This record gives sequence, C-alpha cells and structure tokens, in this order.
Amino acid sequence: MAEIIKTDLCIIGAGSGGLSVAAGAAQMGADVVLIEKGKMGGDCLNYGCVPSKALIAAAHAAQTVRWSAPFGVNGHEPDVRFREVHQHIHGVIGAIAPNDSVERFEGLGVRVIQAAARFTGPREVEADGVRVRARRFVLATGSSAAIPDIPGLSKVPYLTNETIFDLRDRPSHLIVIGGGPIGAEMAQAHRRFGAEVTVLQYPGILPRDEPEAADVLRRRFLDEGIELVENVTVKAVGPDGNGFAVLAEAQDRERRVVGSHLLVAAGRRPSVNGLDLEAAGIAYTSRGVQVDERLRSTNKRVFAIGDVIGGYQFTHMAGYHAGIVIRNALFRLPSKVRHHAVPWVTYTDPEVAHVGLTEDQARAEKADIRVLHWSFAENDRAQAERDTDGFIKVITGPRGRILGATIVGPRAGEMILTWVLAINEGLKVSSIANLIAPYPTLSEVSKRVAGSYYTDALFSPRTRRMVSLLQRLP
Repeated sequence: MAEIIKTDLCIIGAGSGGLSVAAGAAQMGADVVLIEKGKMGGDCLNYGCVPSKALIAAAHAAQTVRWSAPFGVNGHEPDVRFREVHQHIHGVIGAIAPNDSVERFEGLGVRVIQAAARFTGPREVEADGVRVRARRFVLATGSSAAIPDIPGLSKVPYLTNETIFDLRDRPSHLIVIGGGPIGAEMAQAHRRFGAEVTVLQYPGILPRDEPEAADVLRRRFLDEGIELVENVTVKAVGPDGNGFAVLAEAQDRERRVVGSHLLVAAGRRPSVNGLDLEAAGIAYTSRGVQVDERLRSTNKRVFAIGDVIGGYQFTHMAGYHAGIVIRNALFRLPSKVRHHAVPWVTYTDPEVAHVGLTEDQARAEKADIRVLHWSFAENDRAQAERDTDGFIKVITGPRGRILGATIVGPRAGEMILTWVLAINEGLKVSSIANLIAPYPTLSEVSKRVAGSYYTDALFSPRTRRMVSLLQRLP
C-alpha cells in the first residue's frame, strides 16, 4: 500500500525558487515536503548562473593576459588549458552545492523525495510510490532550453546550456544559434579561450535591450574577432566531416557556416511535461503556468513561481516569487507581484544591465520624458583601468521621477542596484544627484548622469543673471 504523507506545503522543484520557499517555510514552522527528480539546486547551480559565471571568469582571466600590454605588462596570447577550465567550473559548483543539498534541507526538517512528481488530483501528488496530500502546493520546476524546429537539428549532437559545461576540450569553431544573453555570454567566453566563434541571430544580438547598448557590445565582439551574422534565419543543420554545417538565409541570400561544435541558445521553455497538471485543474500554455498577481494557479491551492510561469526567467525573480508565496501560503497575506523594478544583466564584457522602462517603452507610455546619458569615457576610474566602452542611460518622467535605466560598461551589474532601488521606491533623479559618491569609482557615473538633469537650468542665462545680482548685495 502506498505511503501517504499529509503536510502543510509540498514543493515540486528544488531549484533556486523551490529551495527558497522550502528553507523559509521550514524555518518558520511549517511542515514541508520537497520533491525533485533531477539535481538539487536546479538549473542555476548545475547548468546556468553558477557554471556560466565561472566560465566567464576564466575567460576574463585569459583576456587580461592578452590585453595587458597597455599597462606596461607583457601582454601575450595565453596558454589556455581547457580541461583545467572544466575543473574550475565544476569546483565552483561543488563549493556551492552543499548549500542546496538533500542533507542541508533534511537538517532543516524538510522531507525530500528524489523522484518525478505528478498530480493525481487537485490536492494530491504522487512521487516514487508516495502520495503527498498538502494544504498548499508550489510548482517550481523551472525551464529548459527551447529547441527550435530546424530541419536536421534533431539528428546532430548539438550543445545547450545543460551540456556545454561538460566539454573538456576547447571547440575549434563554435557556432552559436541565438544572440540573446546566453548565446552572447558563451560566444565571447569561448572566443577568449581561443576558439573561432560565429553567432547566428534574428533580428540582432540582445534584442530586449536598448539598441545603443547592443551596439556597444556588437563593436566589442567584432573587435575580439567574433563573427556576427545578424538578421538571419537558420534553414537547416547537418553533419560536415567531424563537425557541423549550418545553412542560414538573409535577404534571399544563403550562407553556409561550418564549425566543430554547435550551441543552441534560442530561449527557454517552461518545464511542465509529466506533471499531469490537468488532473489538478491547473491551466497552462506553451508560455507557462497561468497565475494571478498572487502567483496562484487556476487551482488556488497551487502556486507557481520562477521560470515555469514564463515572463522574467531569472534566478532573482524566482527568489522574489518565493517571498510572495511564503506571505500568501503561510501568513494568508494578499501579497502581489510587482514587475516595475525587475533588473536583468548580461554578463558579457562590457556587461549590460537594465531596469524599468526602455526609451521606446517610456515614449509609448509617457508624453513628458527626458533621456539622460553619461559616458564611461568621462569617468576617471574607467580611464585608469583603460575600460571606457559604454555609457549609462536614464529615462525620467515628470518632475524627474526615474522610469528606467540601462548601463553598458564594466561591472554594470553591480551598479544597476542603485537604479533598482530608485525605481522600486519611486525616487526622483535628485535623490541620486545629491549622493556623495566615492572617488574614483565607476559608480560616479550614476551621480553624474543624475546631475546632468539639472545642467541646462543650472548654467542658463537666467541663473547667471541671478548670481550676478546676488553678488551686488553687501
């Protein structure tokens, strides 16, 4: 007879979102069951954020050697030992893994079941012969690489983010289908390791970001020797000797690209297969599970968080969703999701970071906006480090309220938090302009761009006349 577990909260998926809910709920006194069919830590730890940033760090080290001559240091082509790069990546994963382990969560009092789960009804799931009946459920199954319907693709051993970090030998020529964040990051990293790289993308790289930010990255890619083939449609894929051939078409012209390895980075799809969501009355589409503002599915006892609901597919969004669910499921507070201050970062060099509205979005929504710019070339720290490509762009609305910000430049991901806070709290640009920024730091660009909002008024003829009159007073 099947074991039956009755619990307060059952979480399906042990990625960043599911683990956050499980840890928080258990430590607050809830009885928690956590079900995971794959690796603890999910995509972020094993196939996404952690290994990709470890790979990028290694590539940055190689590029530092290559580009050190302007500093008076002997710059030369680095000796890249790709098997040791592989060891570095998996060493980083191993160092973080204990935080997400079965042992840690069982130590917190969570019952962990390592098996695939499926709903058998609106209030029950089954996993490995165990039936779990819970007051509330949380779907946190994440997403996986979306595989486009390209003729011949299913017949060749292509790479995705789930397999590229297992390579022990450097590709001689990496072909990347997709120029979004994952494709861009992997393309630049492998080029810096010495591989030839070709990126195929329609319409252009980083299509969700400000066009001028994509332009900065495009120039850097070309400078580093990455071949960009944009506005192109991939028509077919097939074997070519020991490698691959990709047939692409742009403006009625065909292009054949031959390489040793093929990476498919064409977006993500929610992981819903095998869950039998219909049995629980949970509505979903190809874009993910349908939820309301409180992250409840059409079965109000079942919440869904993170990539499985589509939209912003970031680890930090899954963590944010976890907090919303805990407030709703444990404390019965009607906490709702807000999307006005969601940041994202592409960890290329230079980094591209954004929060809030783009210029096009702001112009579509607001009649009265101002666009502020400040270049890293005008920043003393950037000059000292010879890393001046990029800019900060801020969109303001009536009375200087901050609507959006984009930073493309060194460590942009670290600097965007200032603007996340500003938009989240409804601050005006004066709040940033009045800050005392330490000198010399890259973060001064935020103060400088905010101060530029007042430049025209501050140095106007009217101000000059006022100062002149005031100086006549005794």
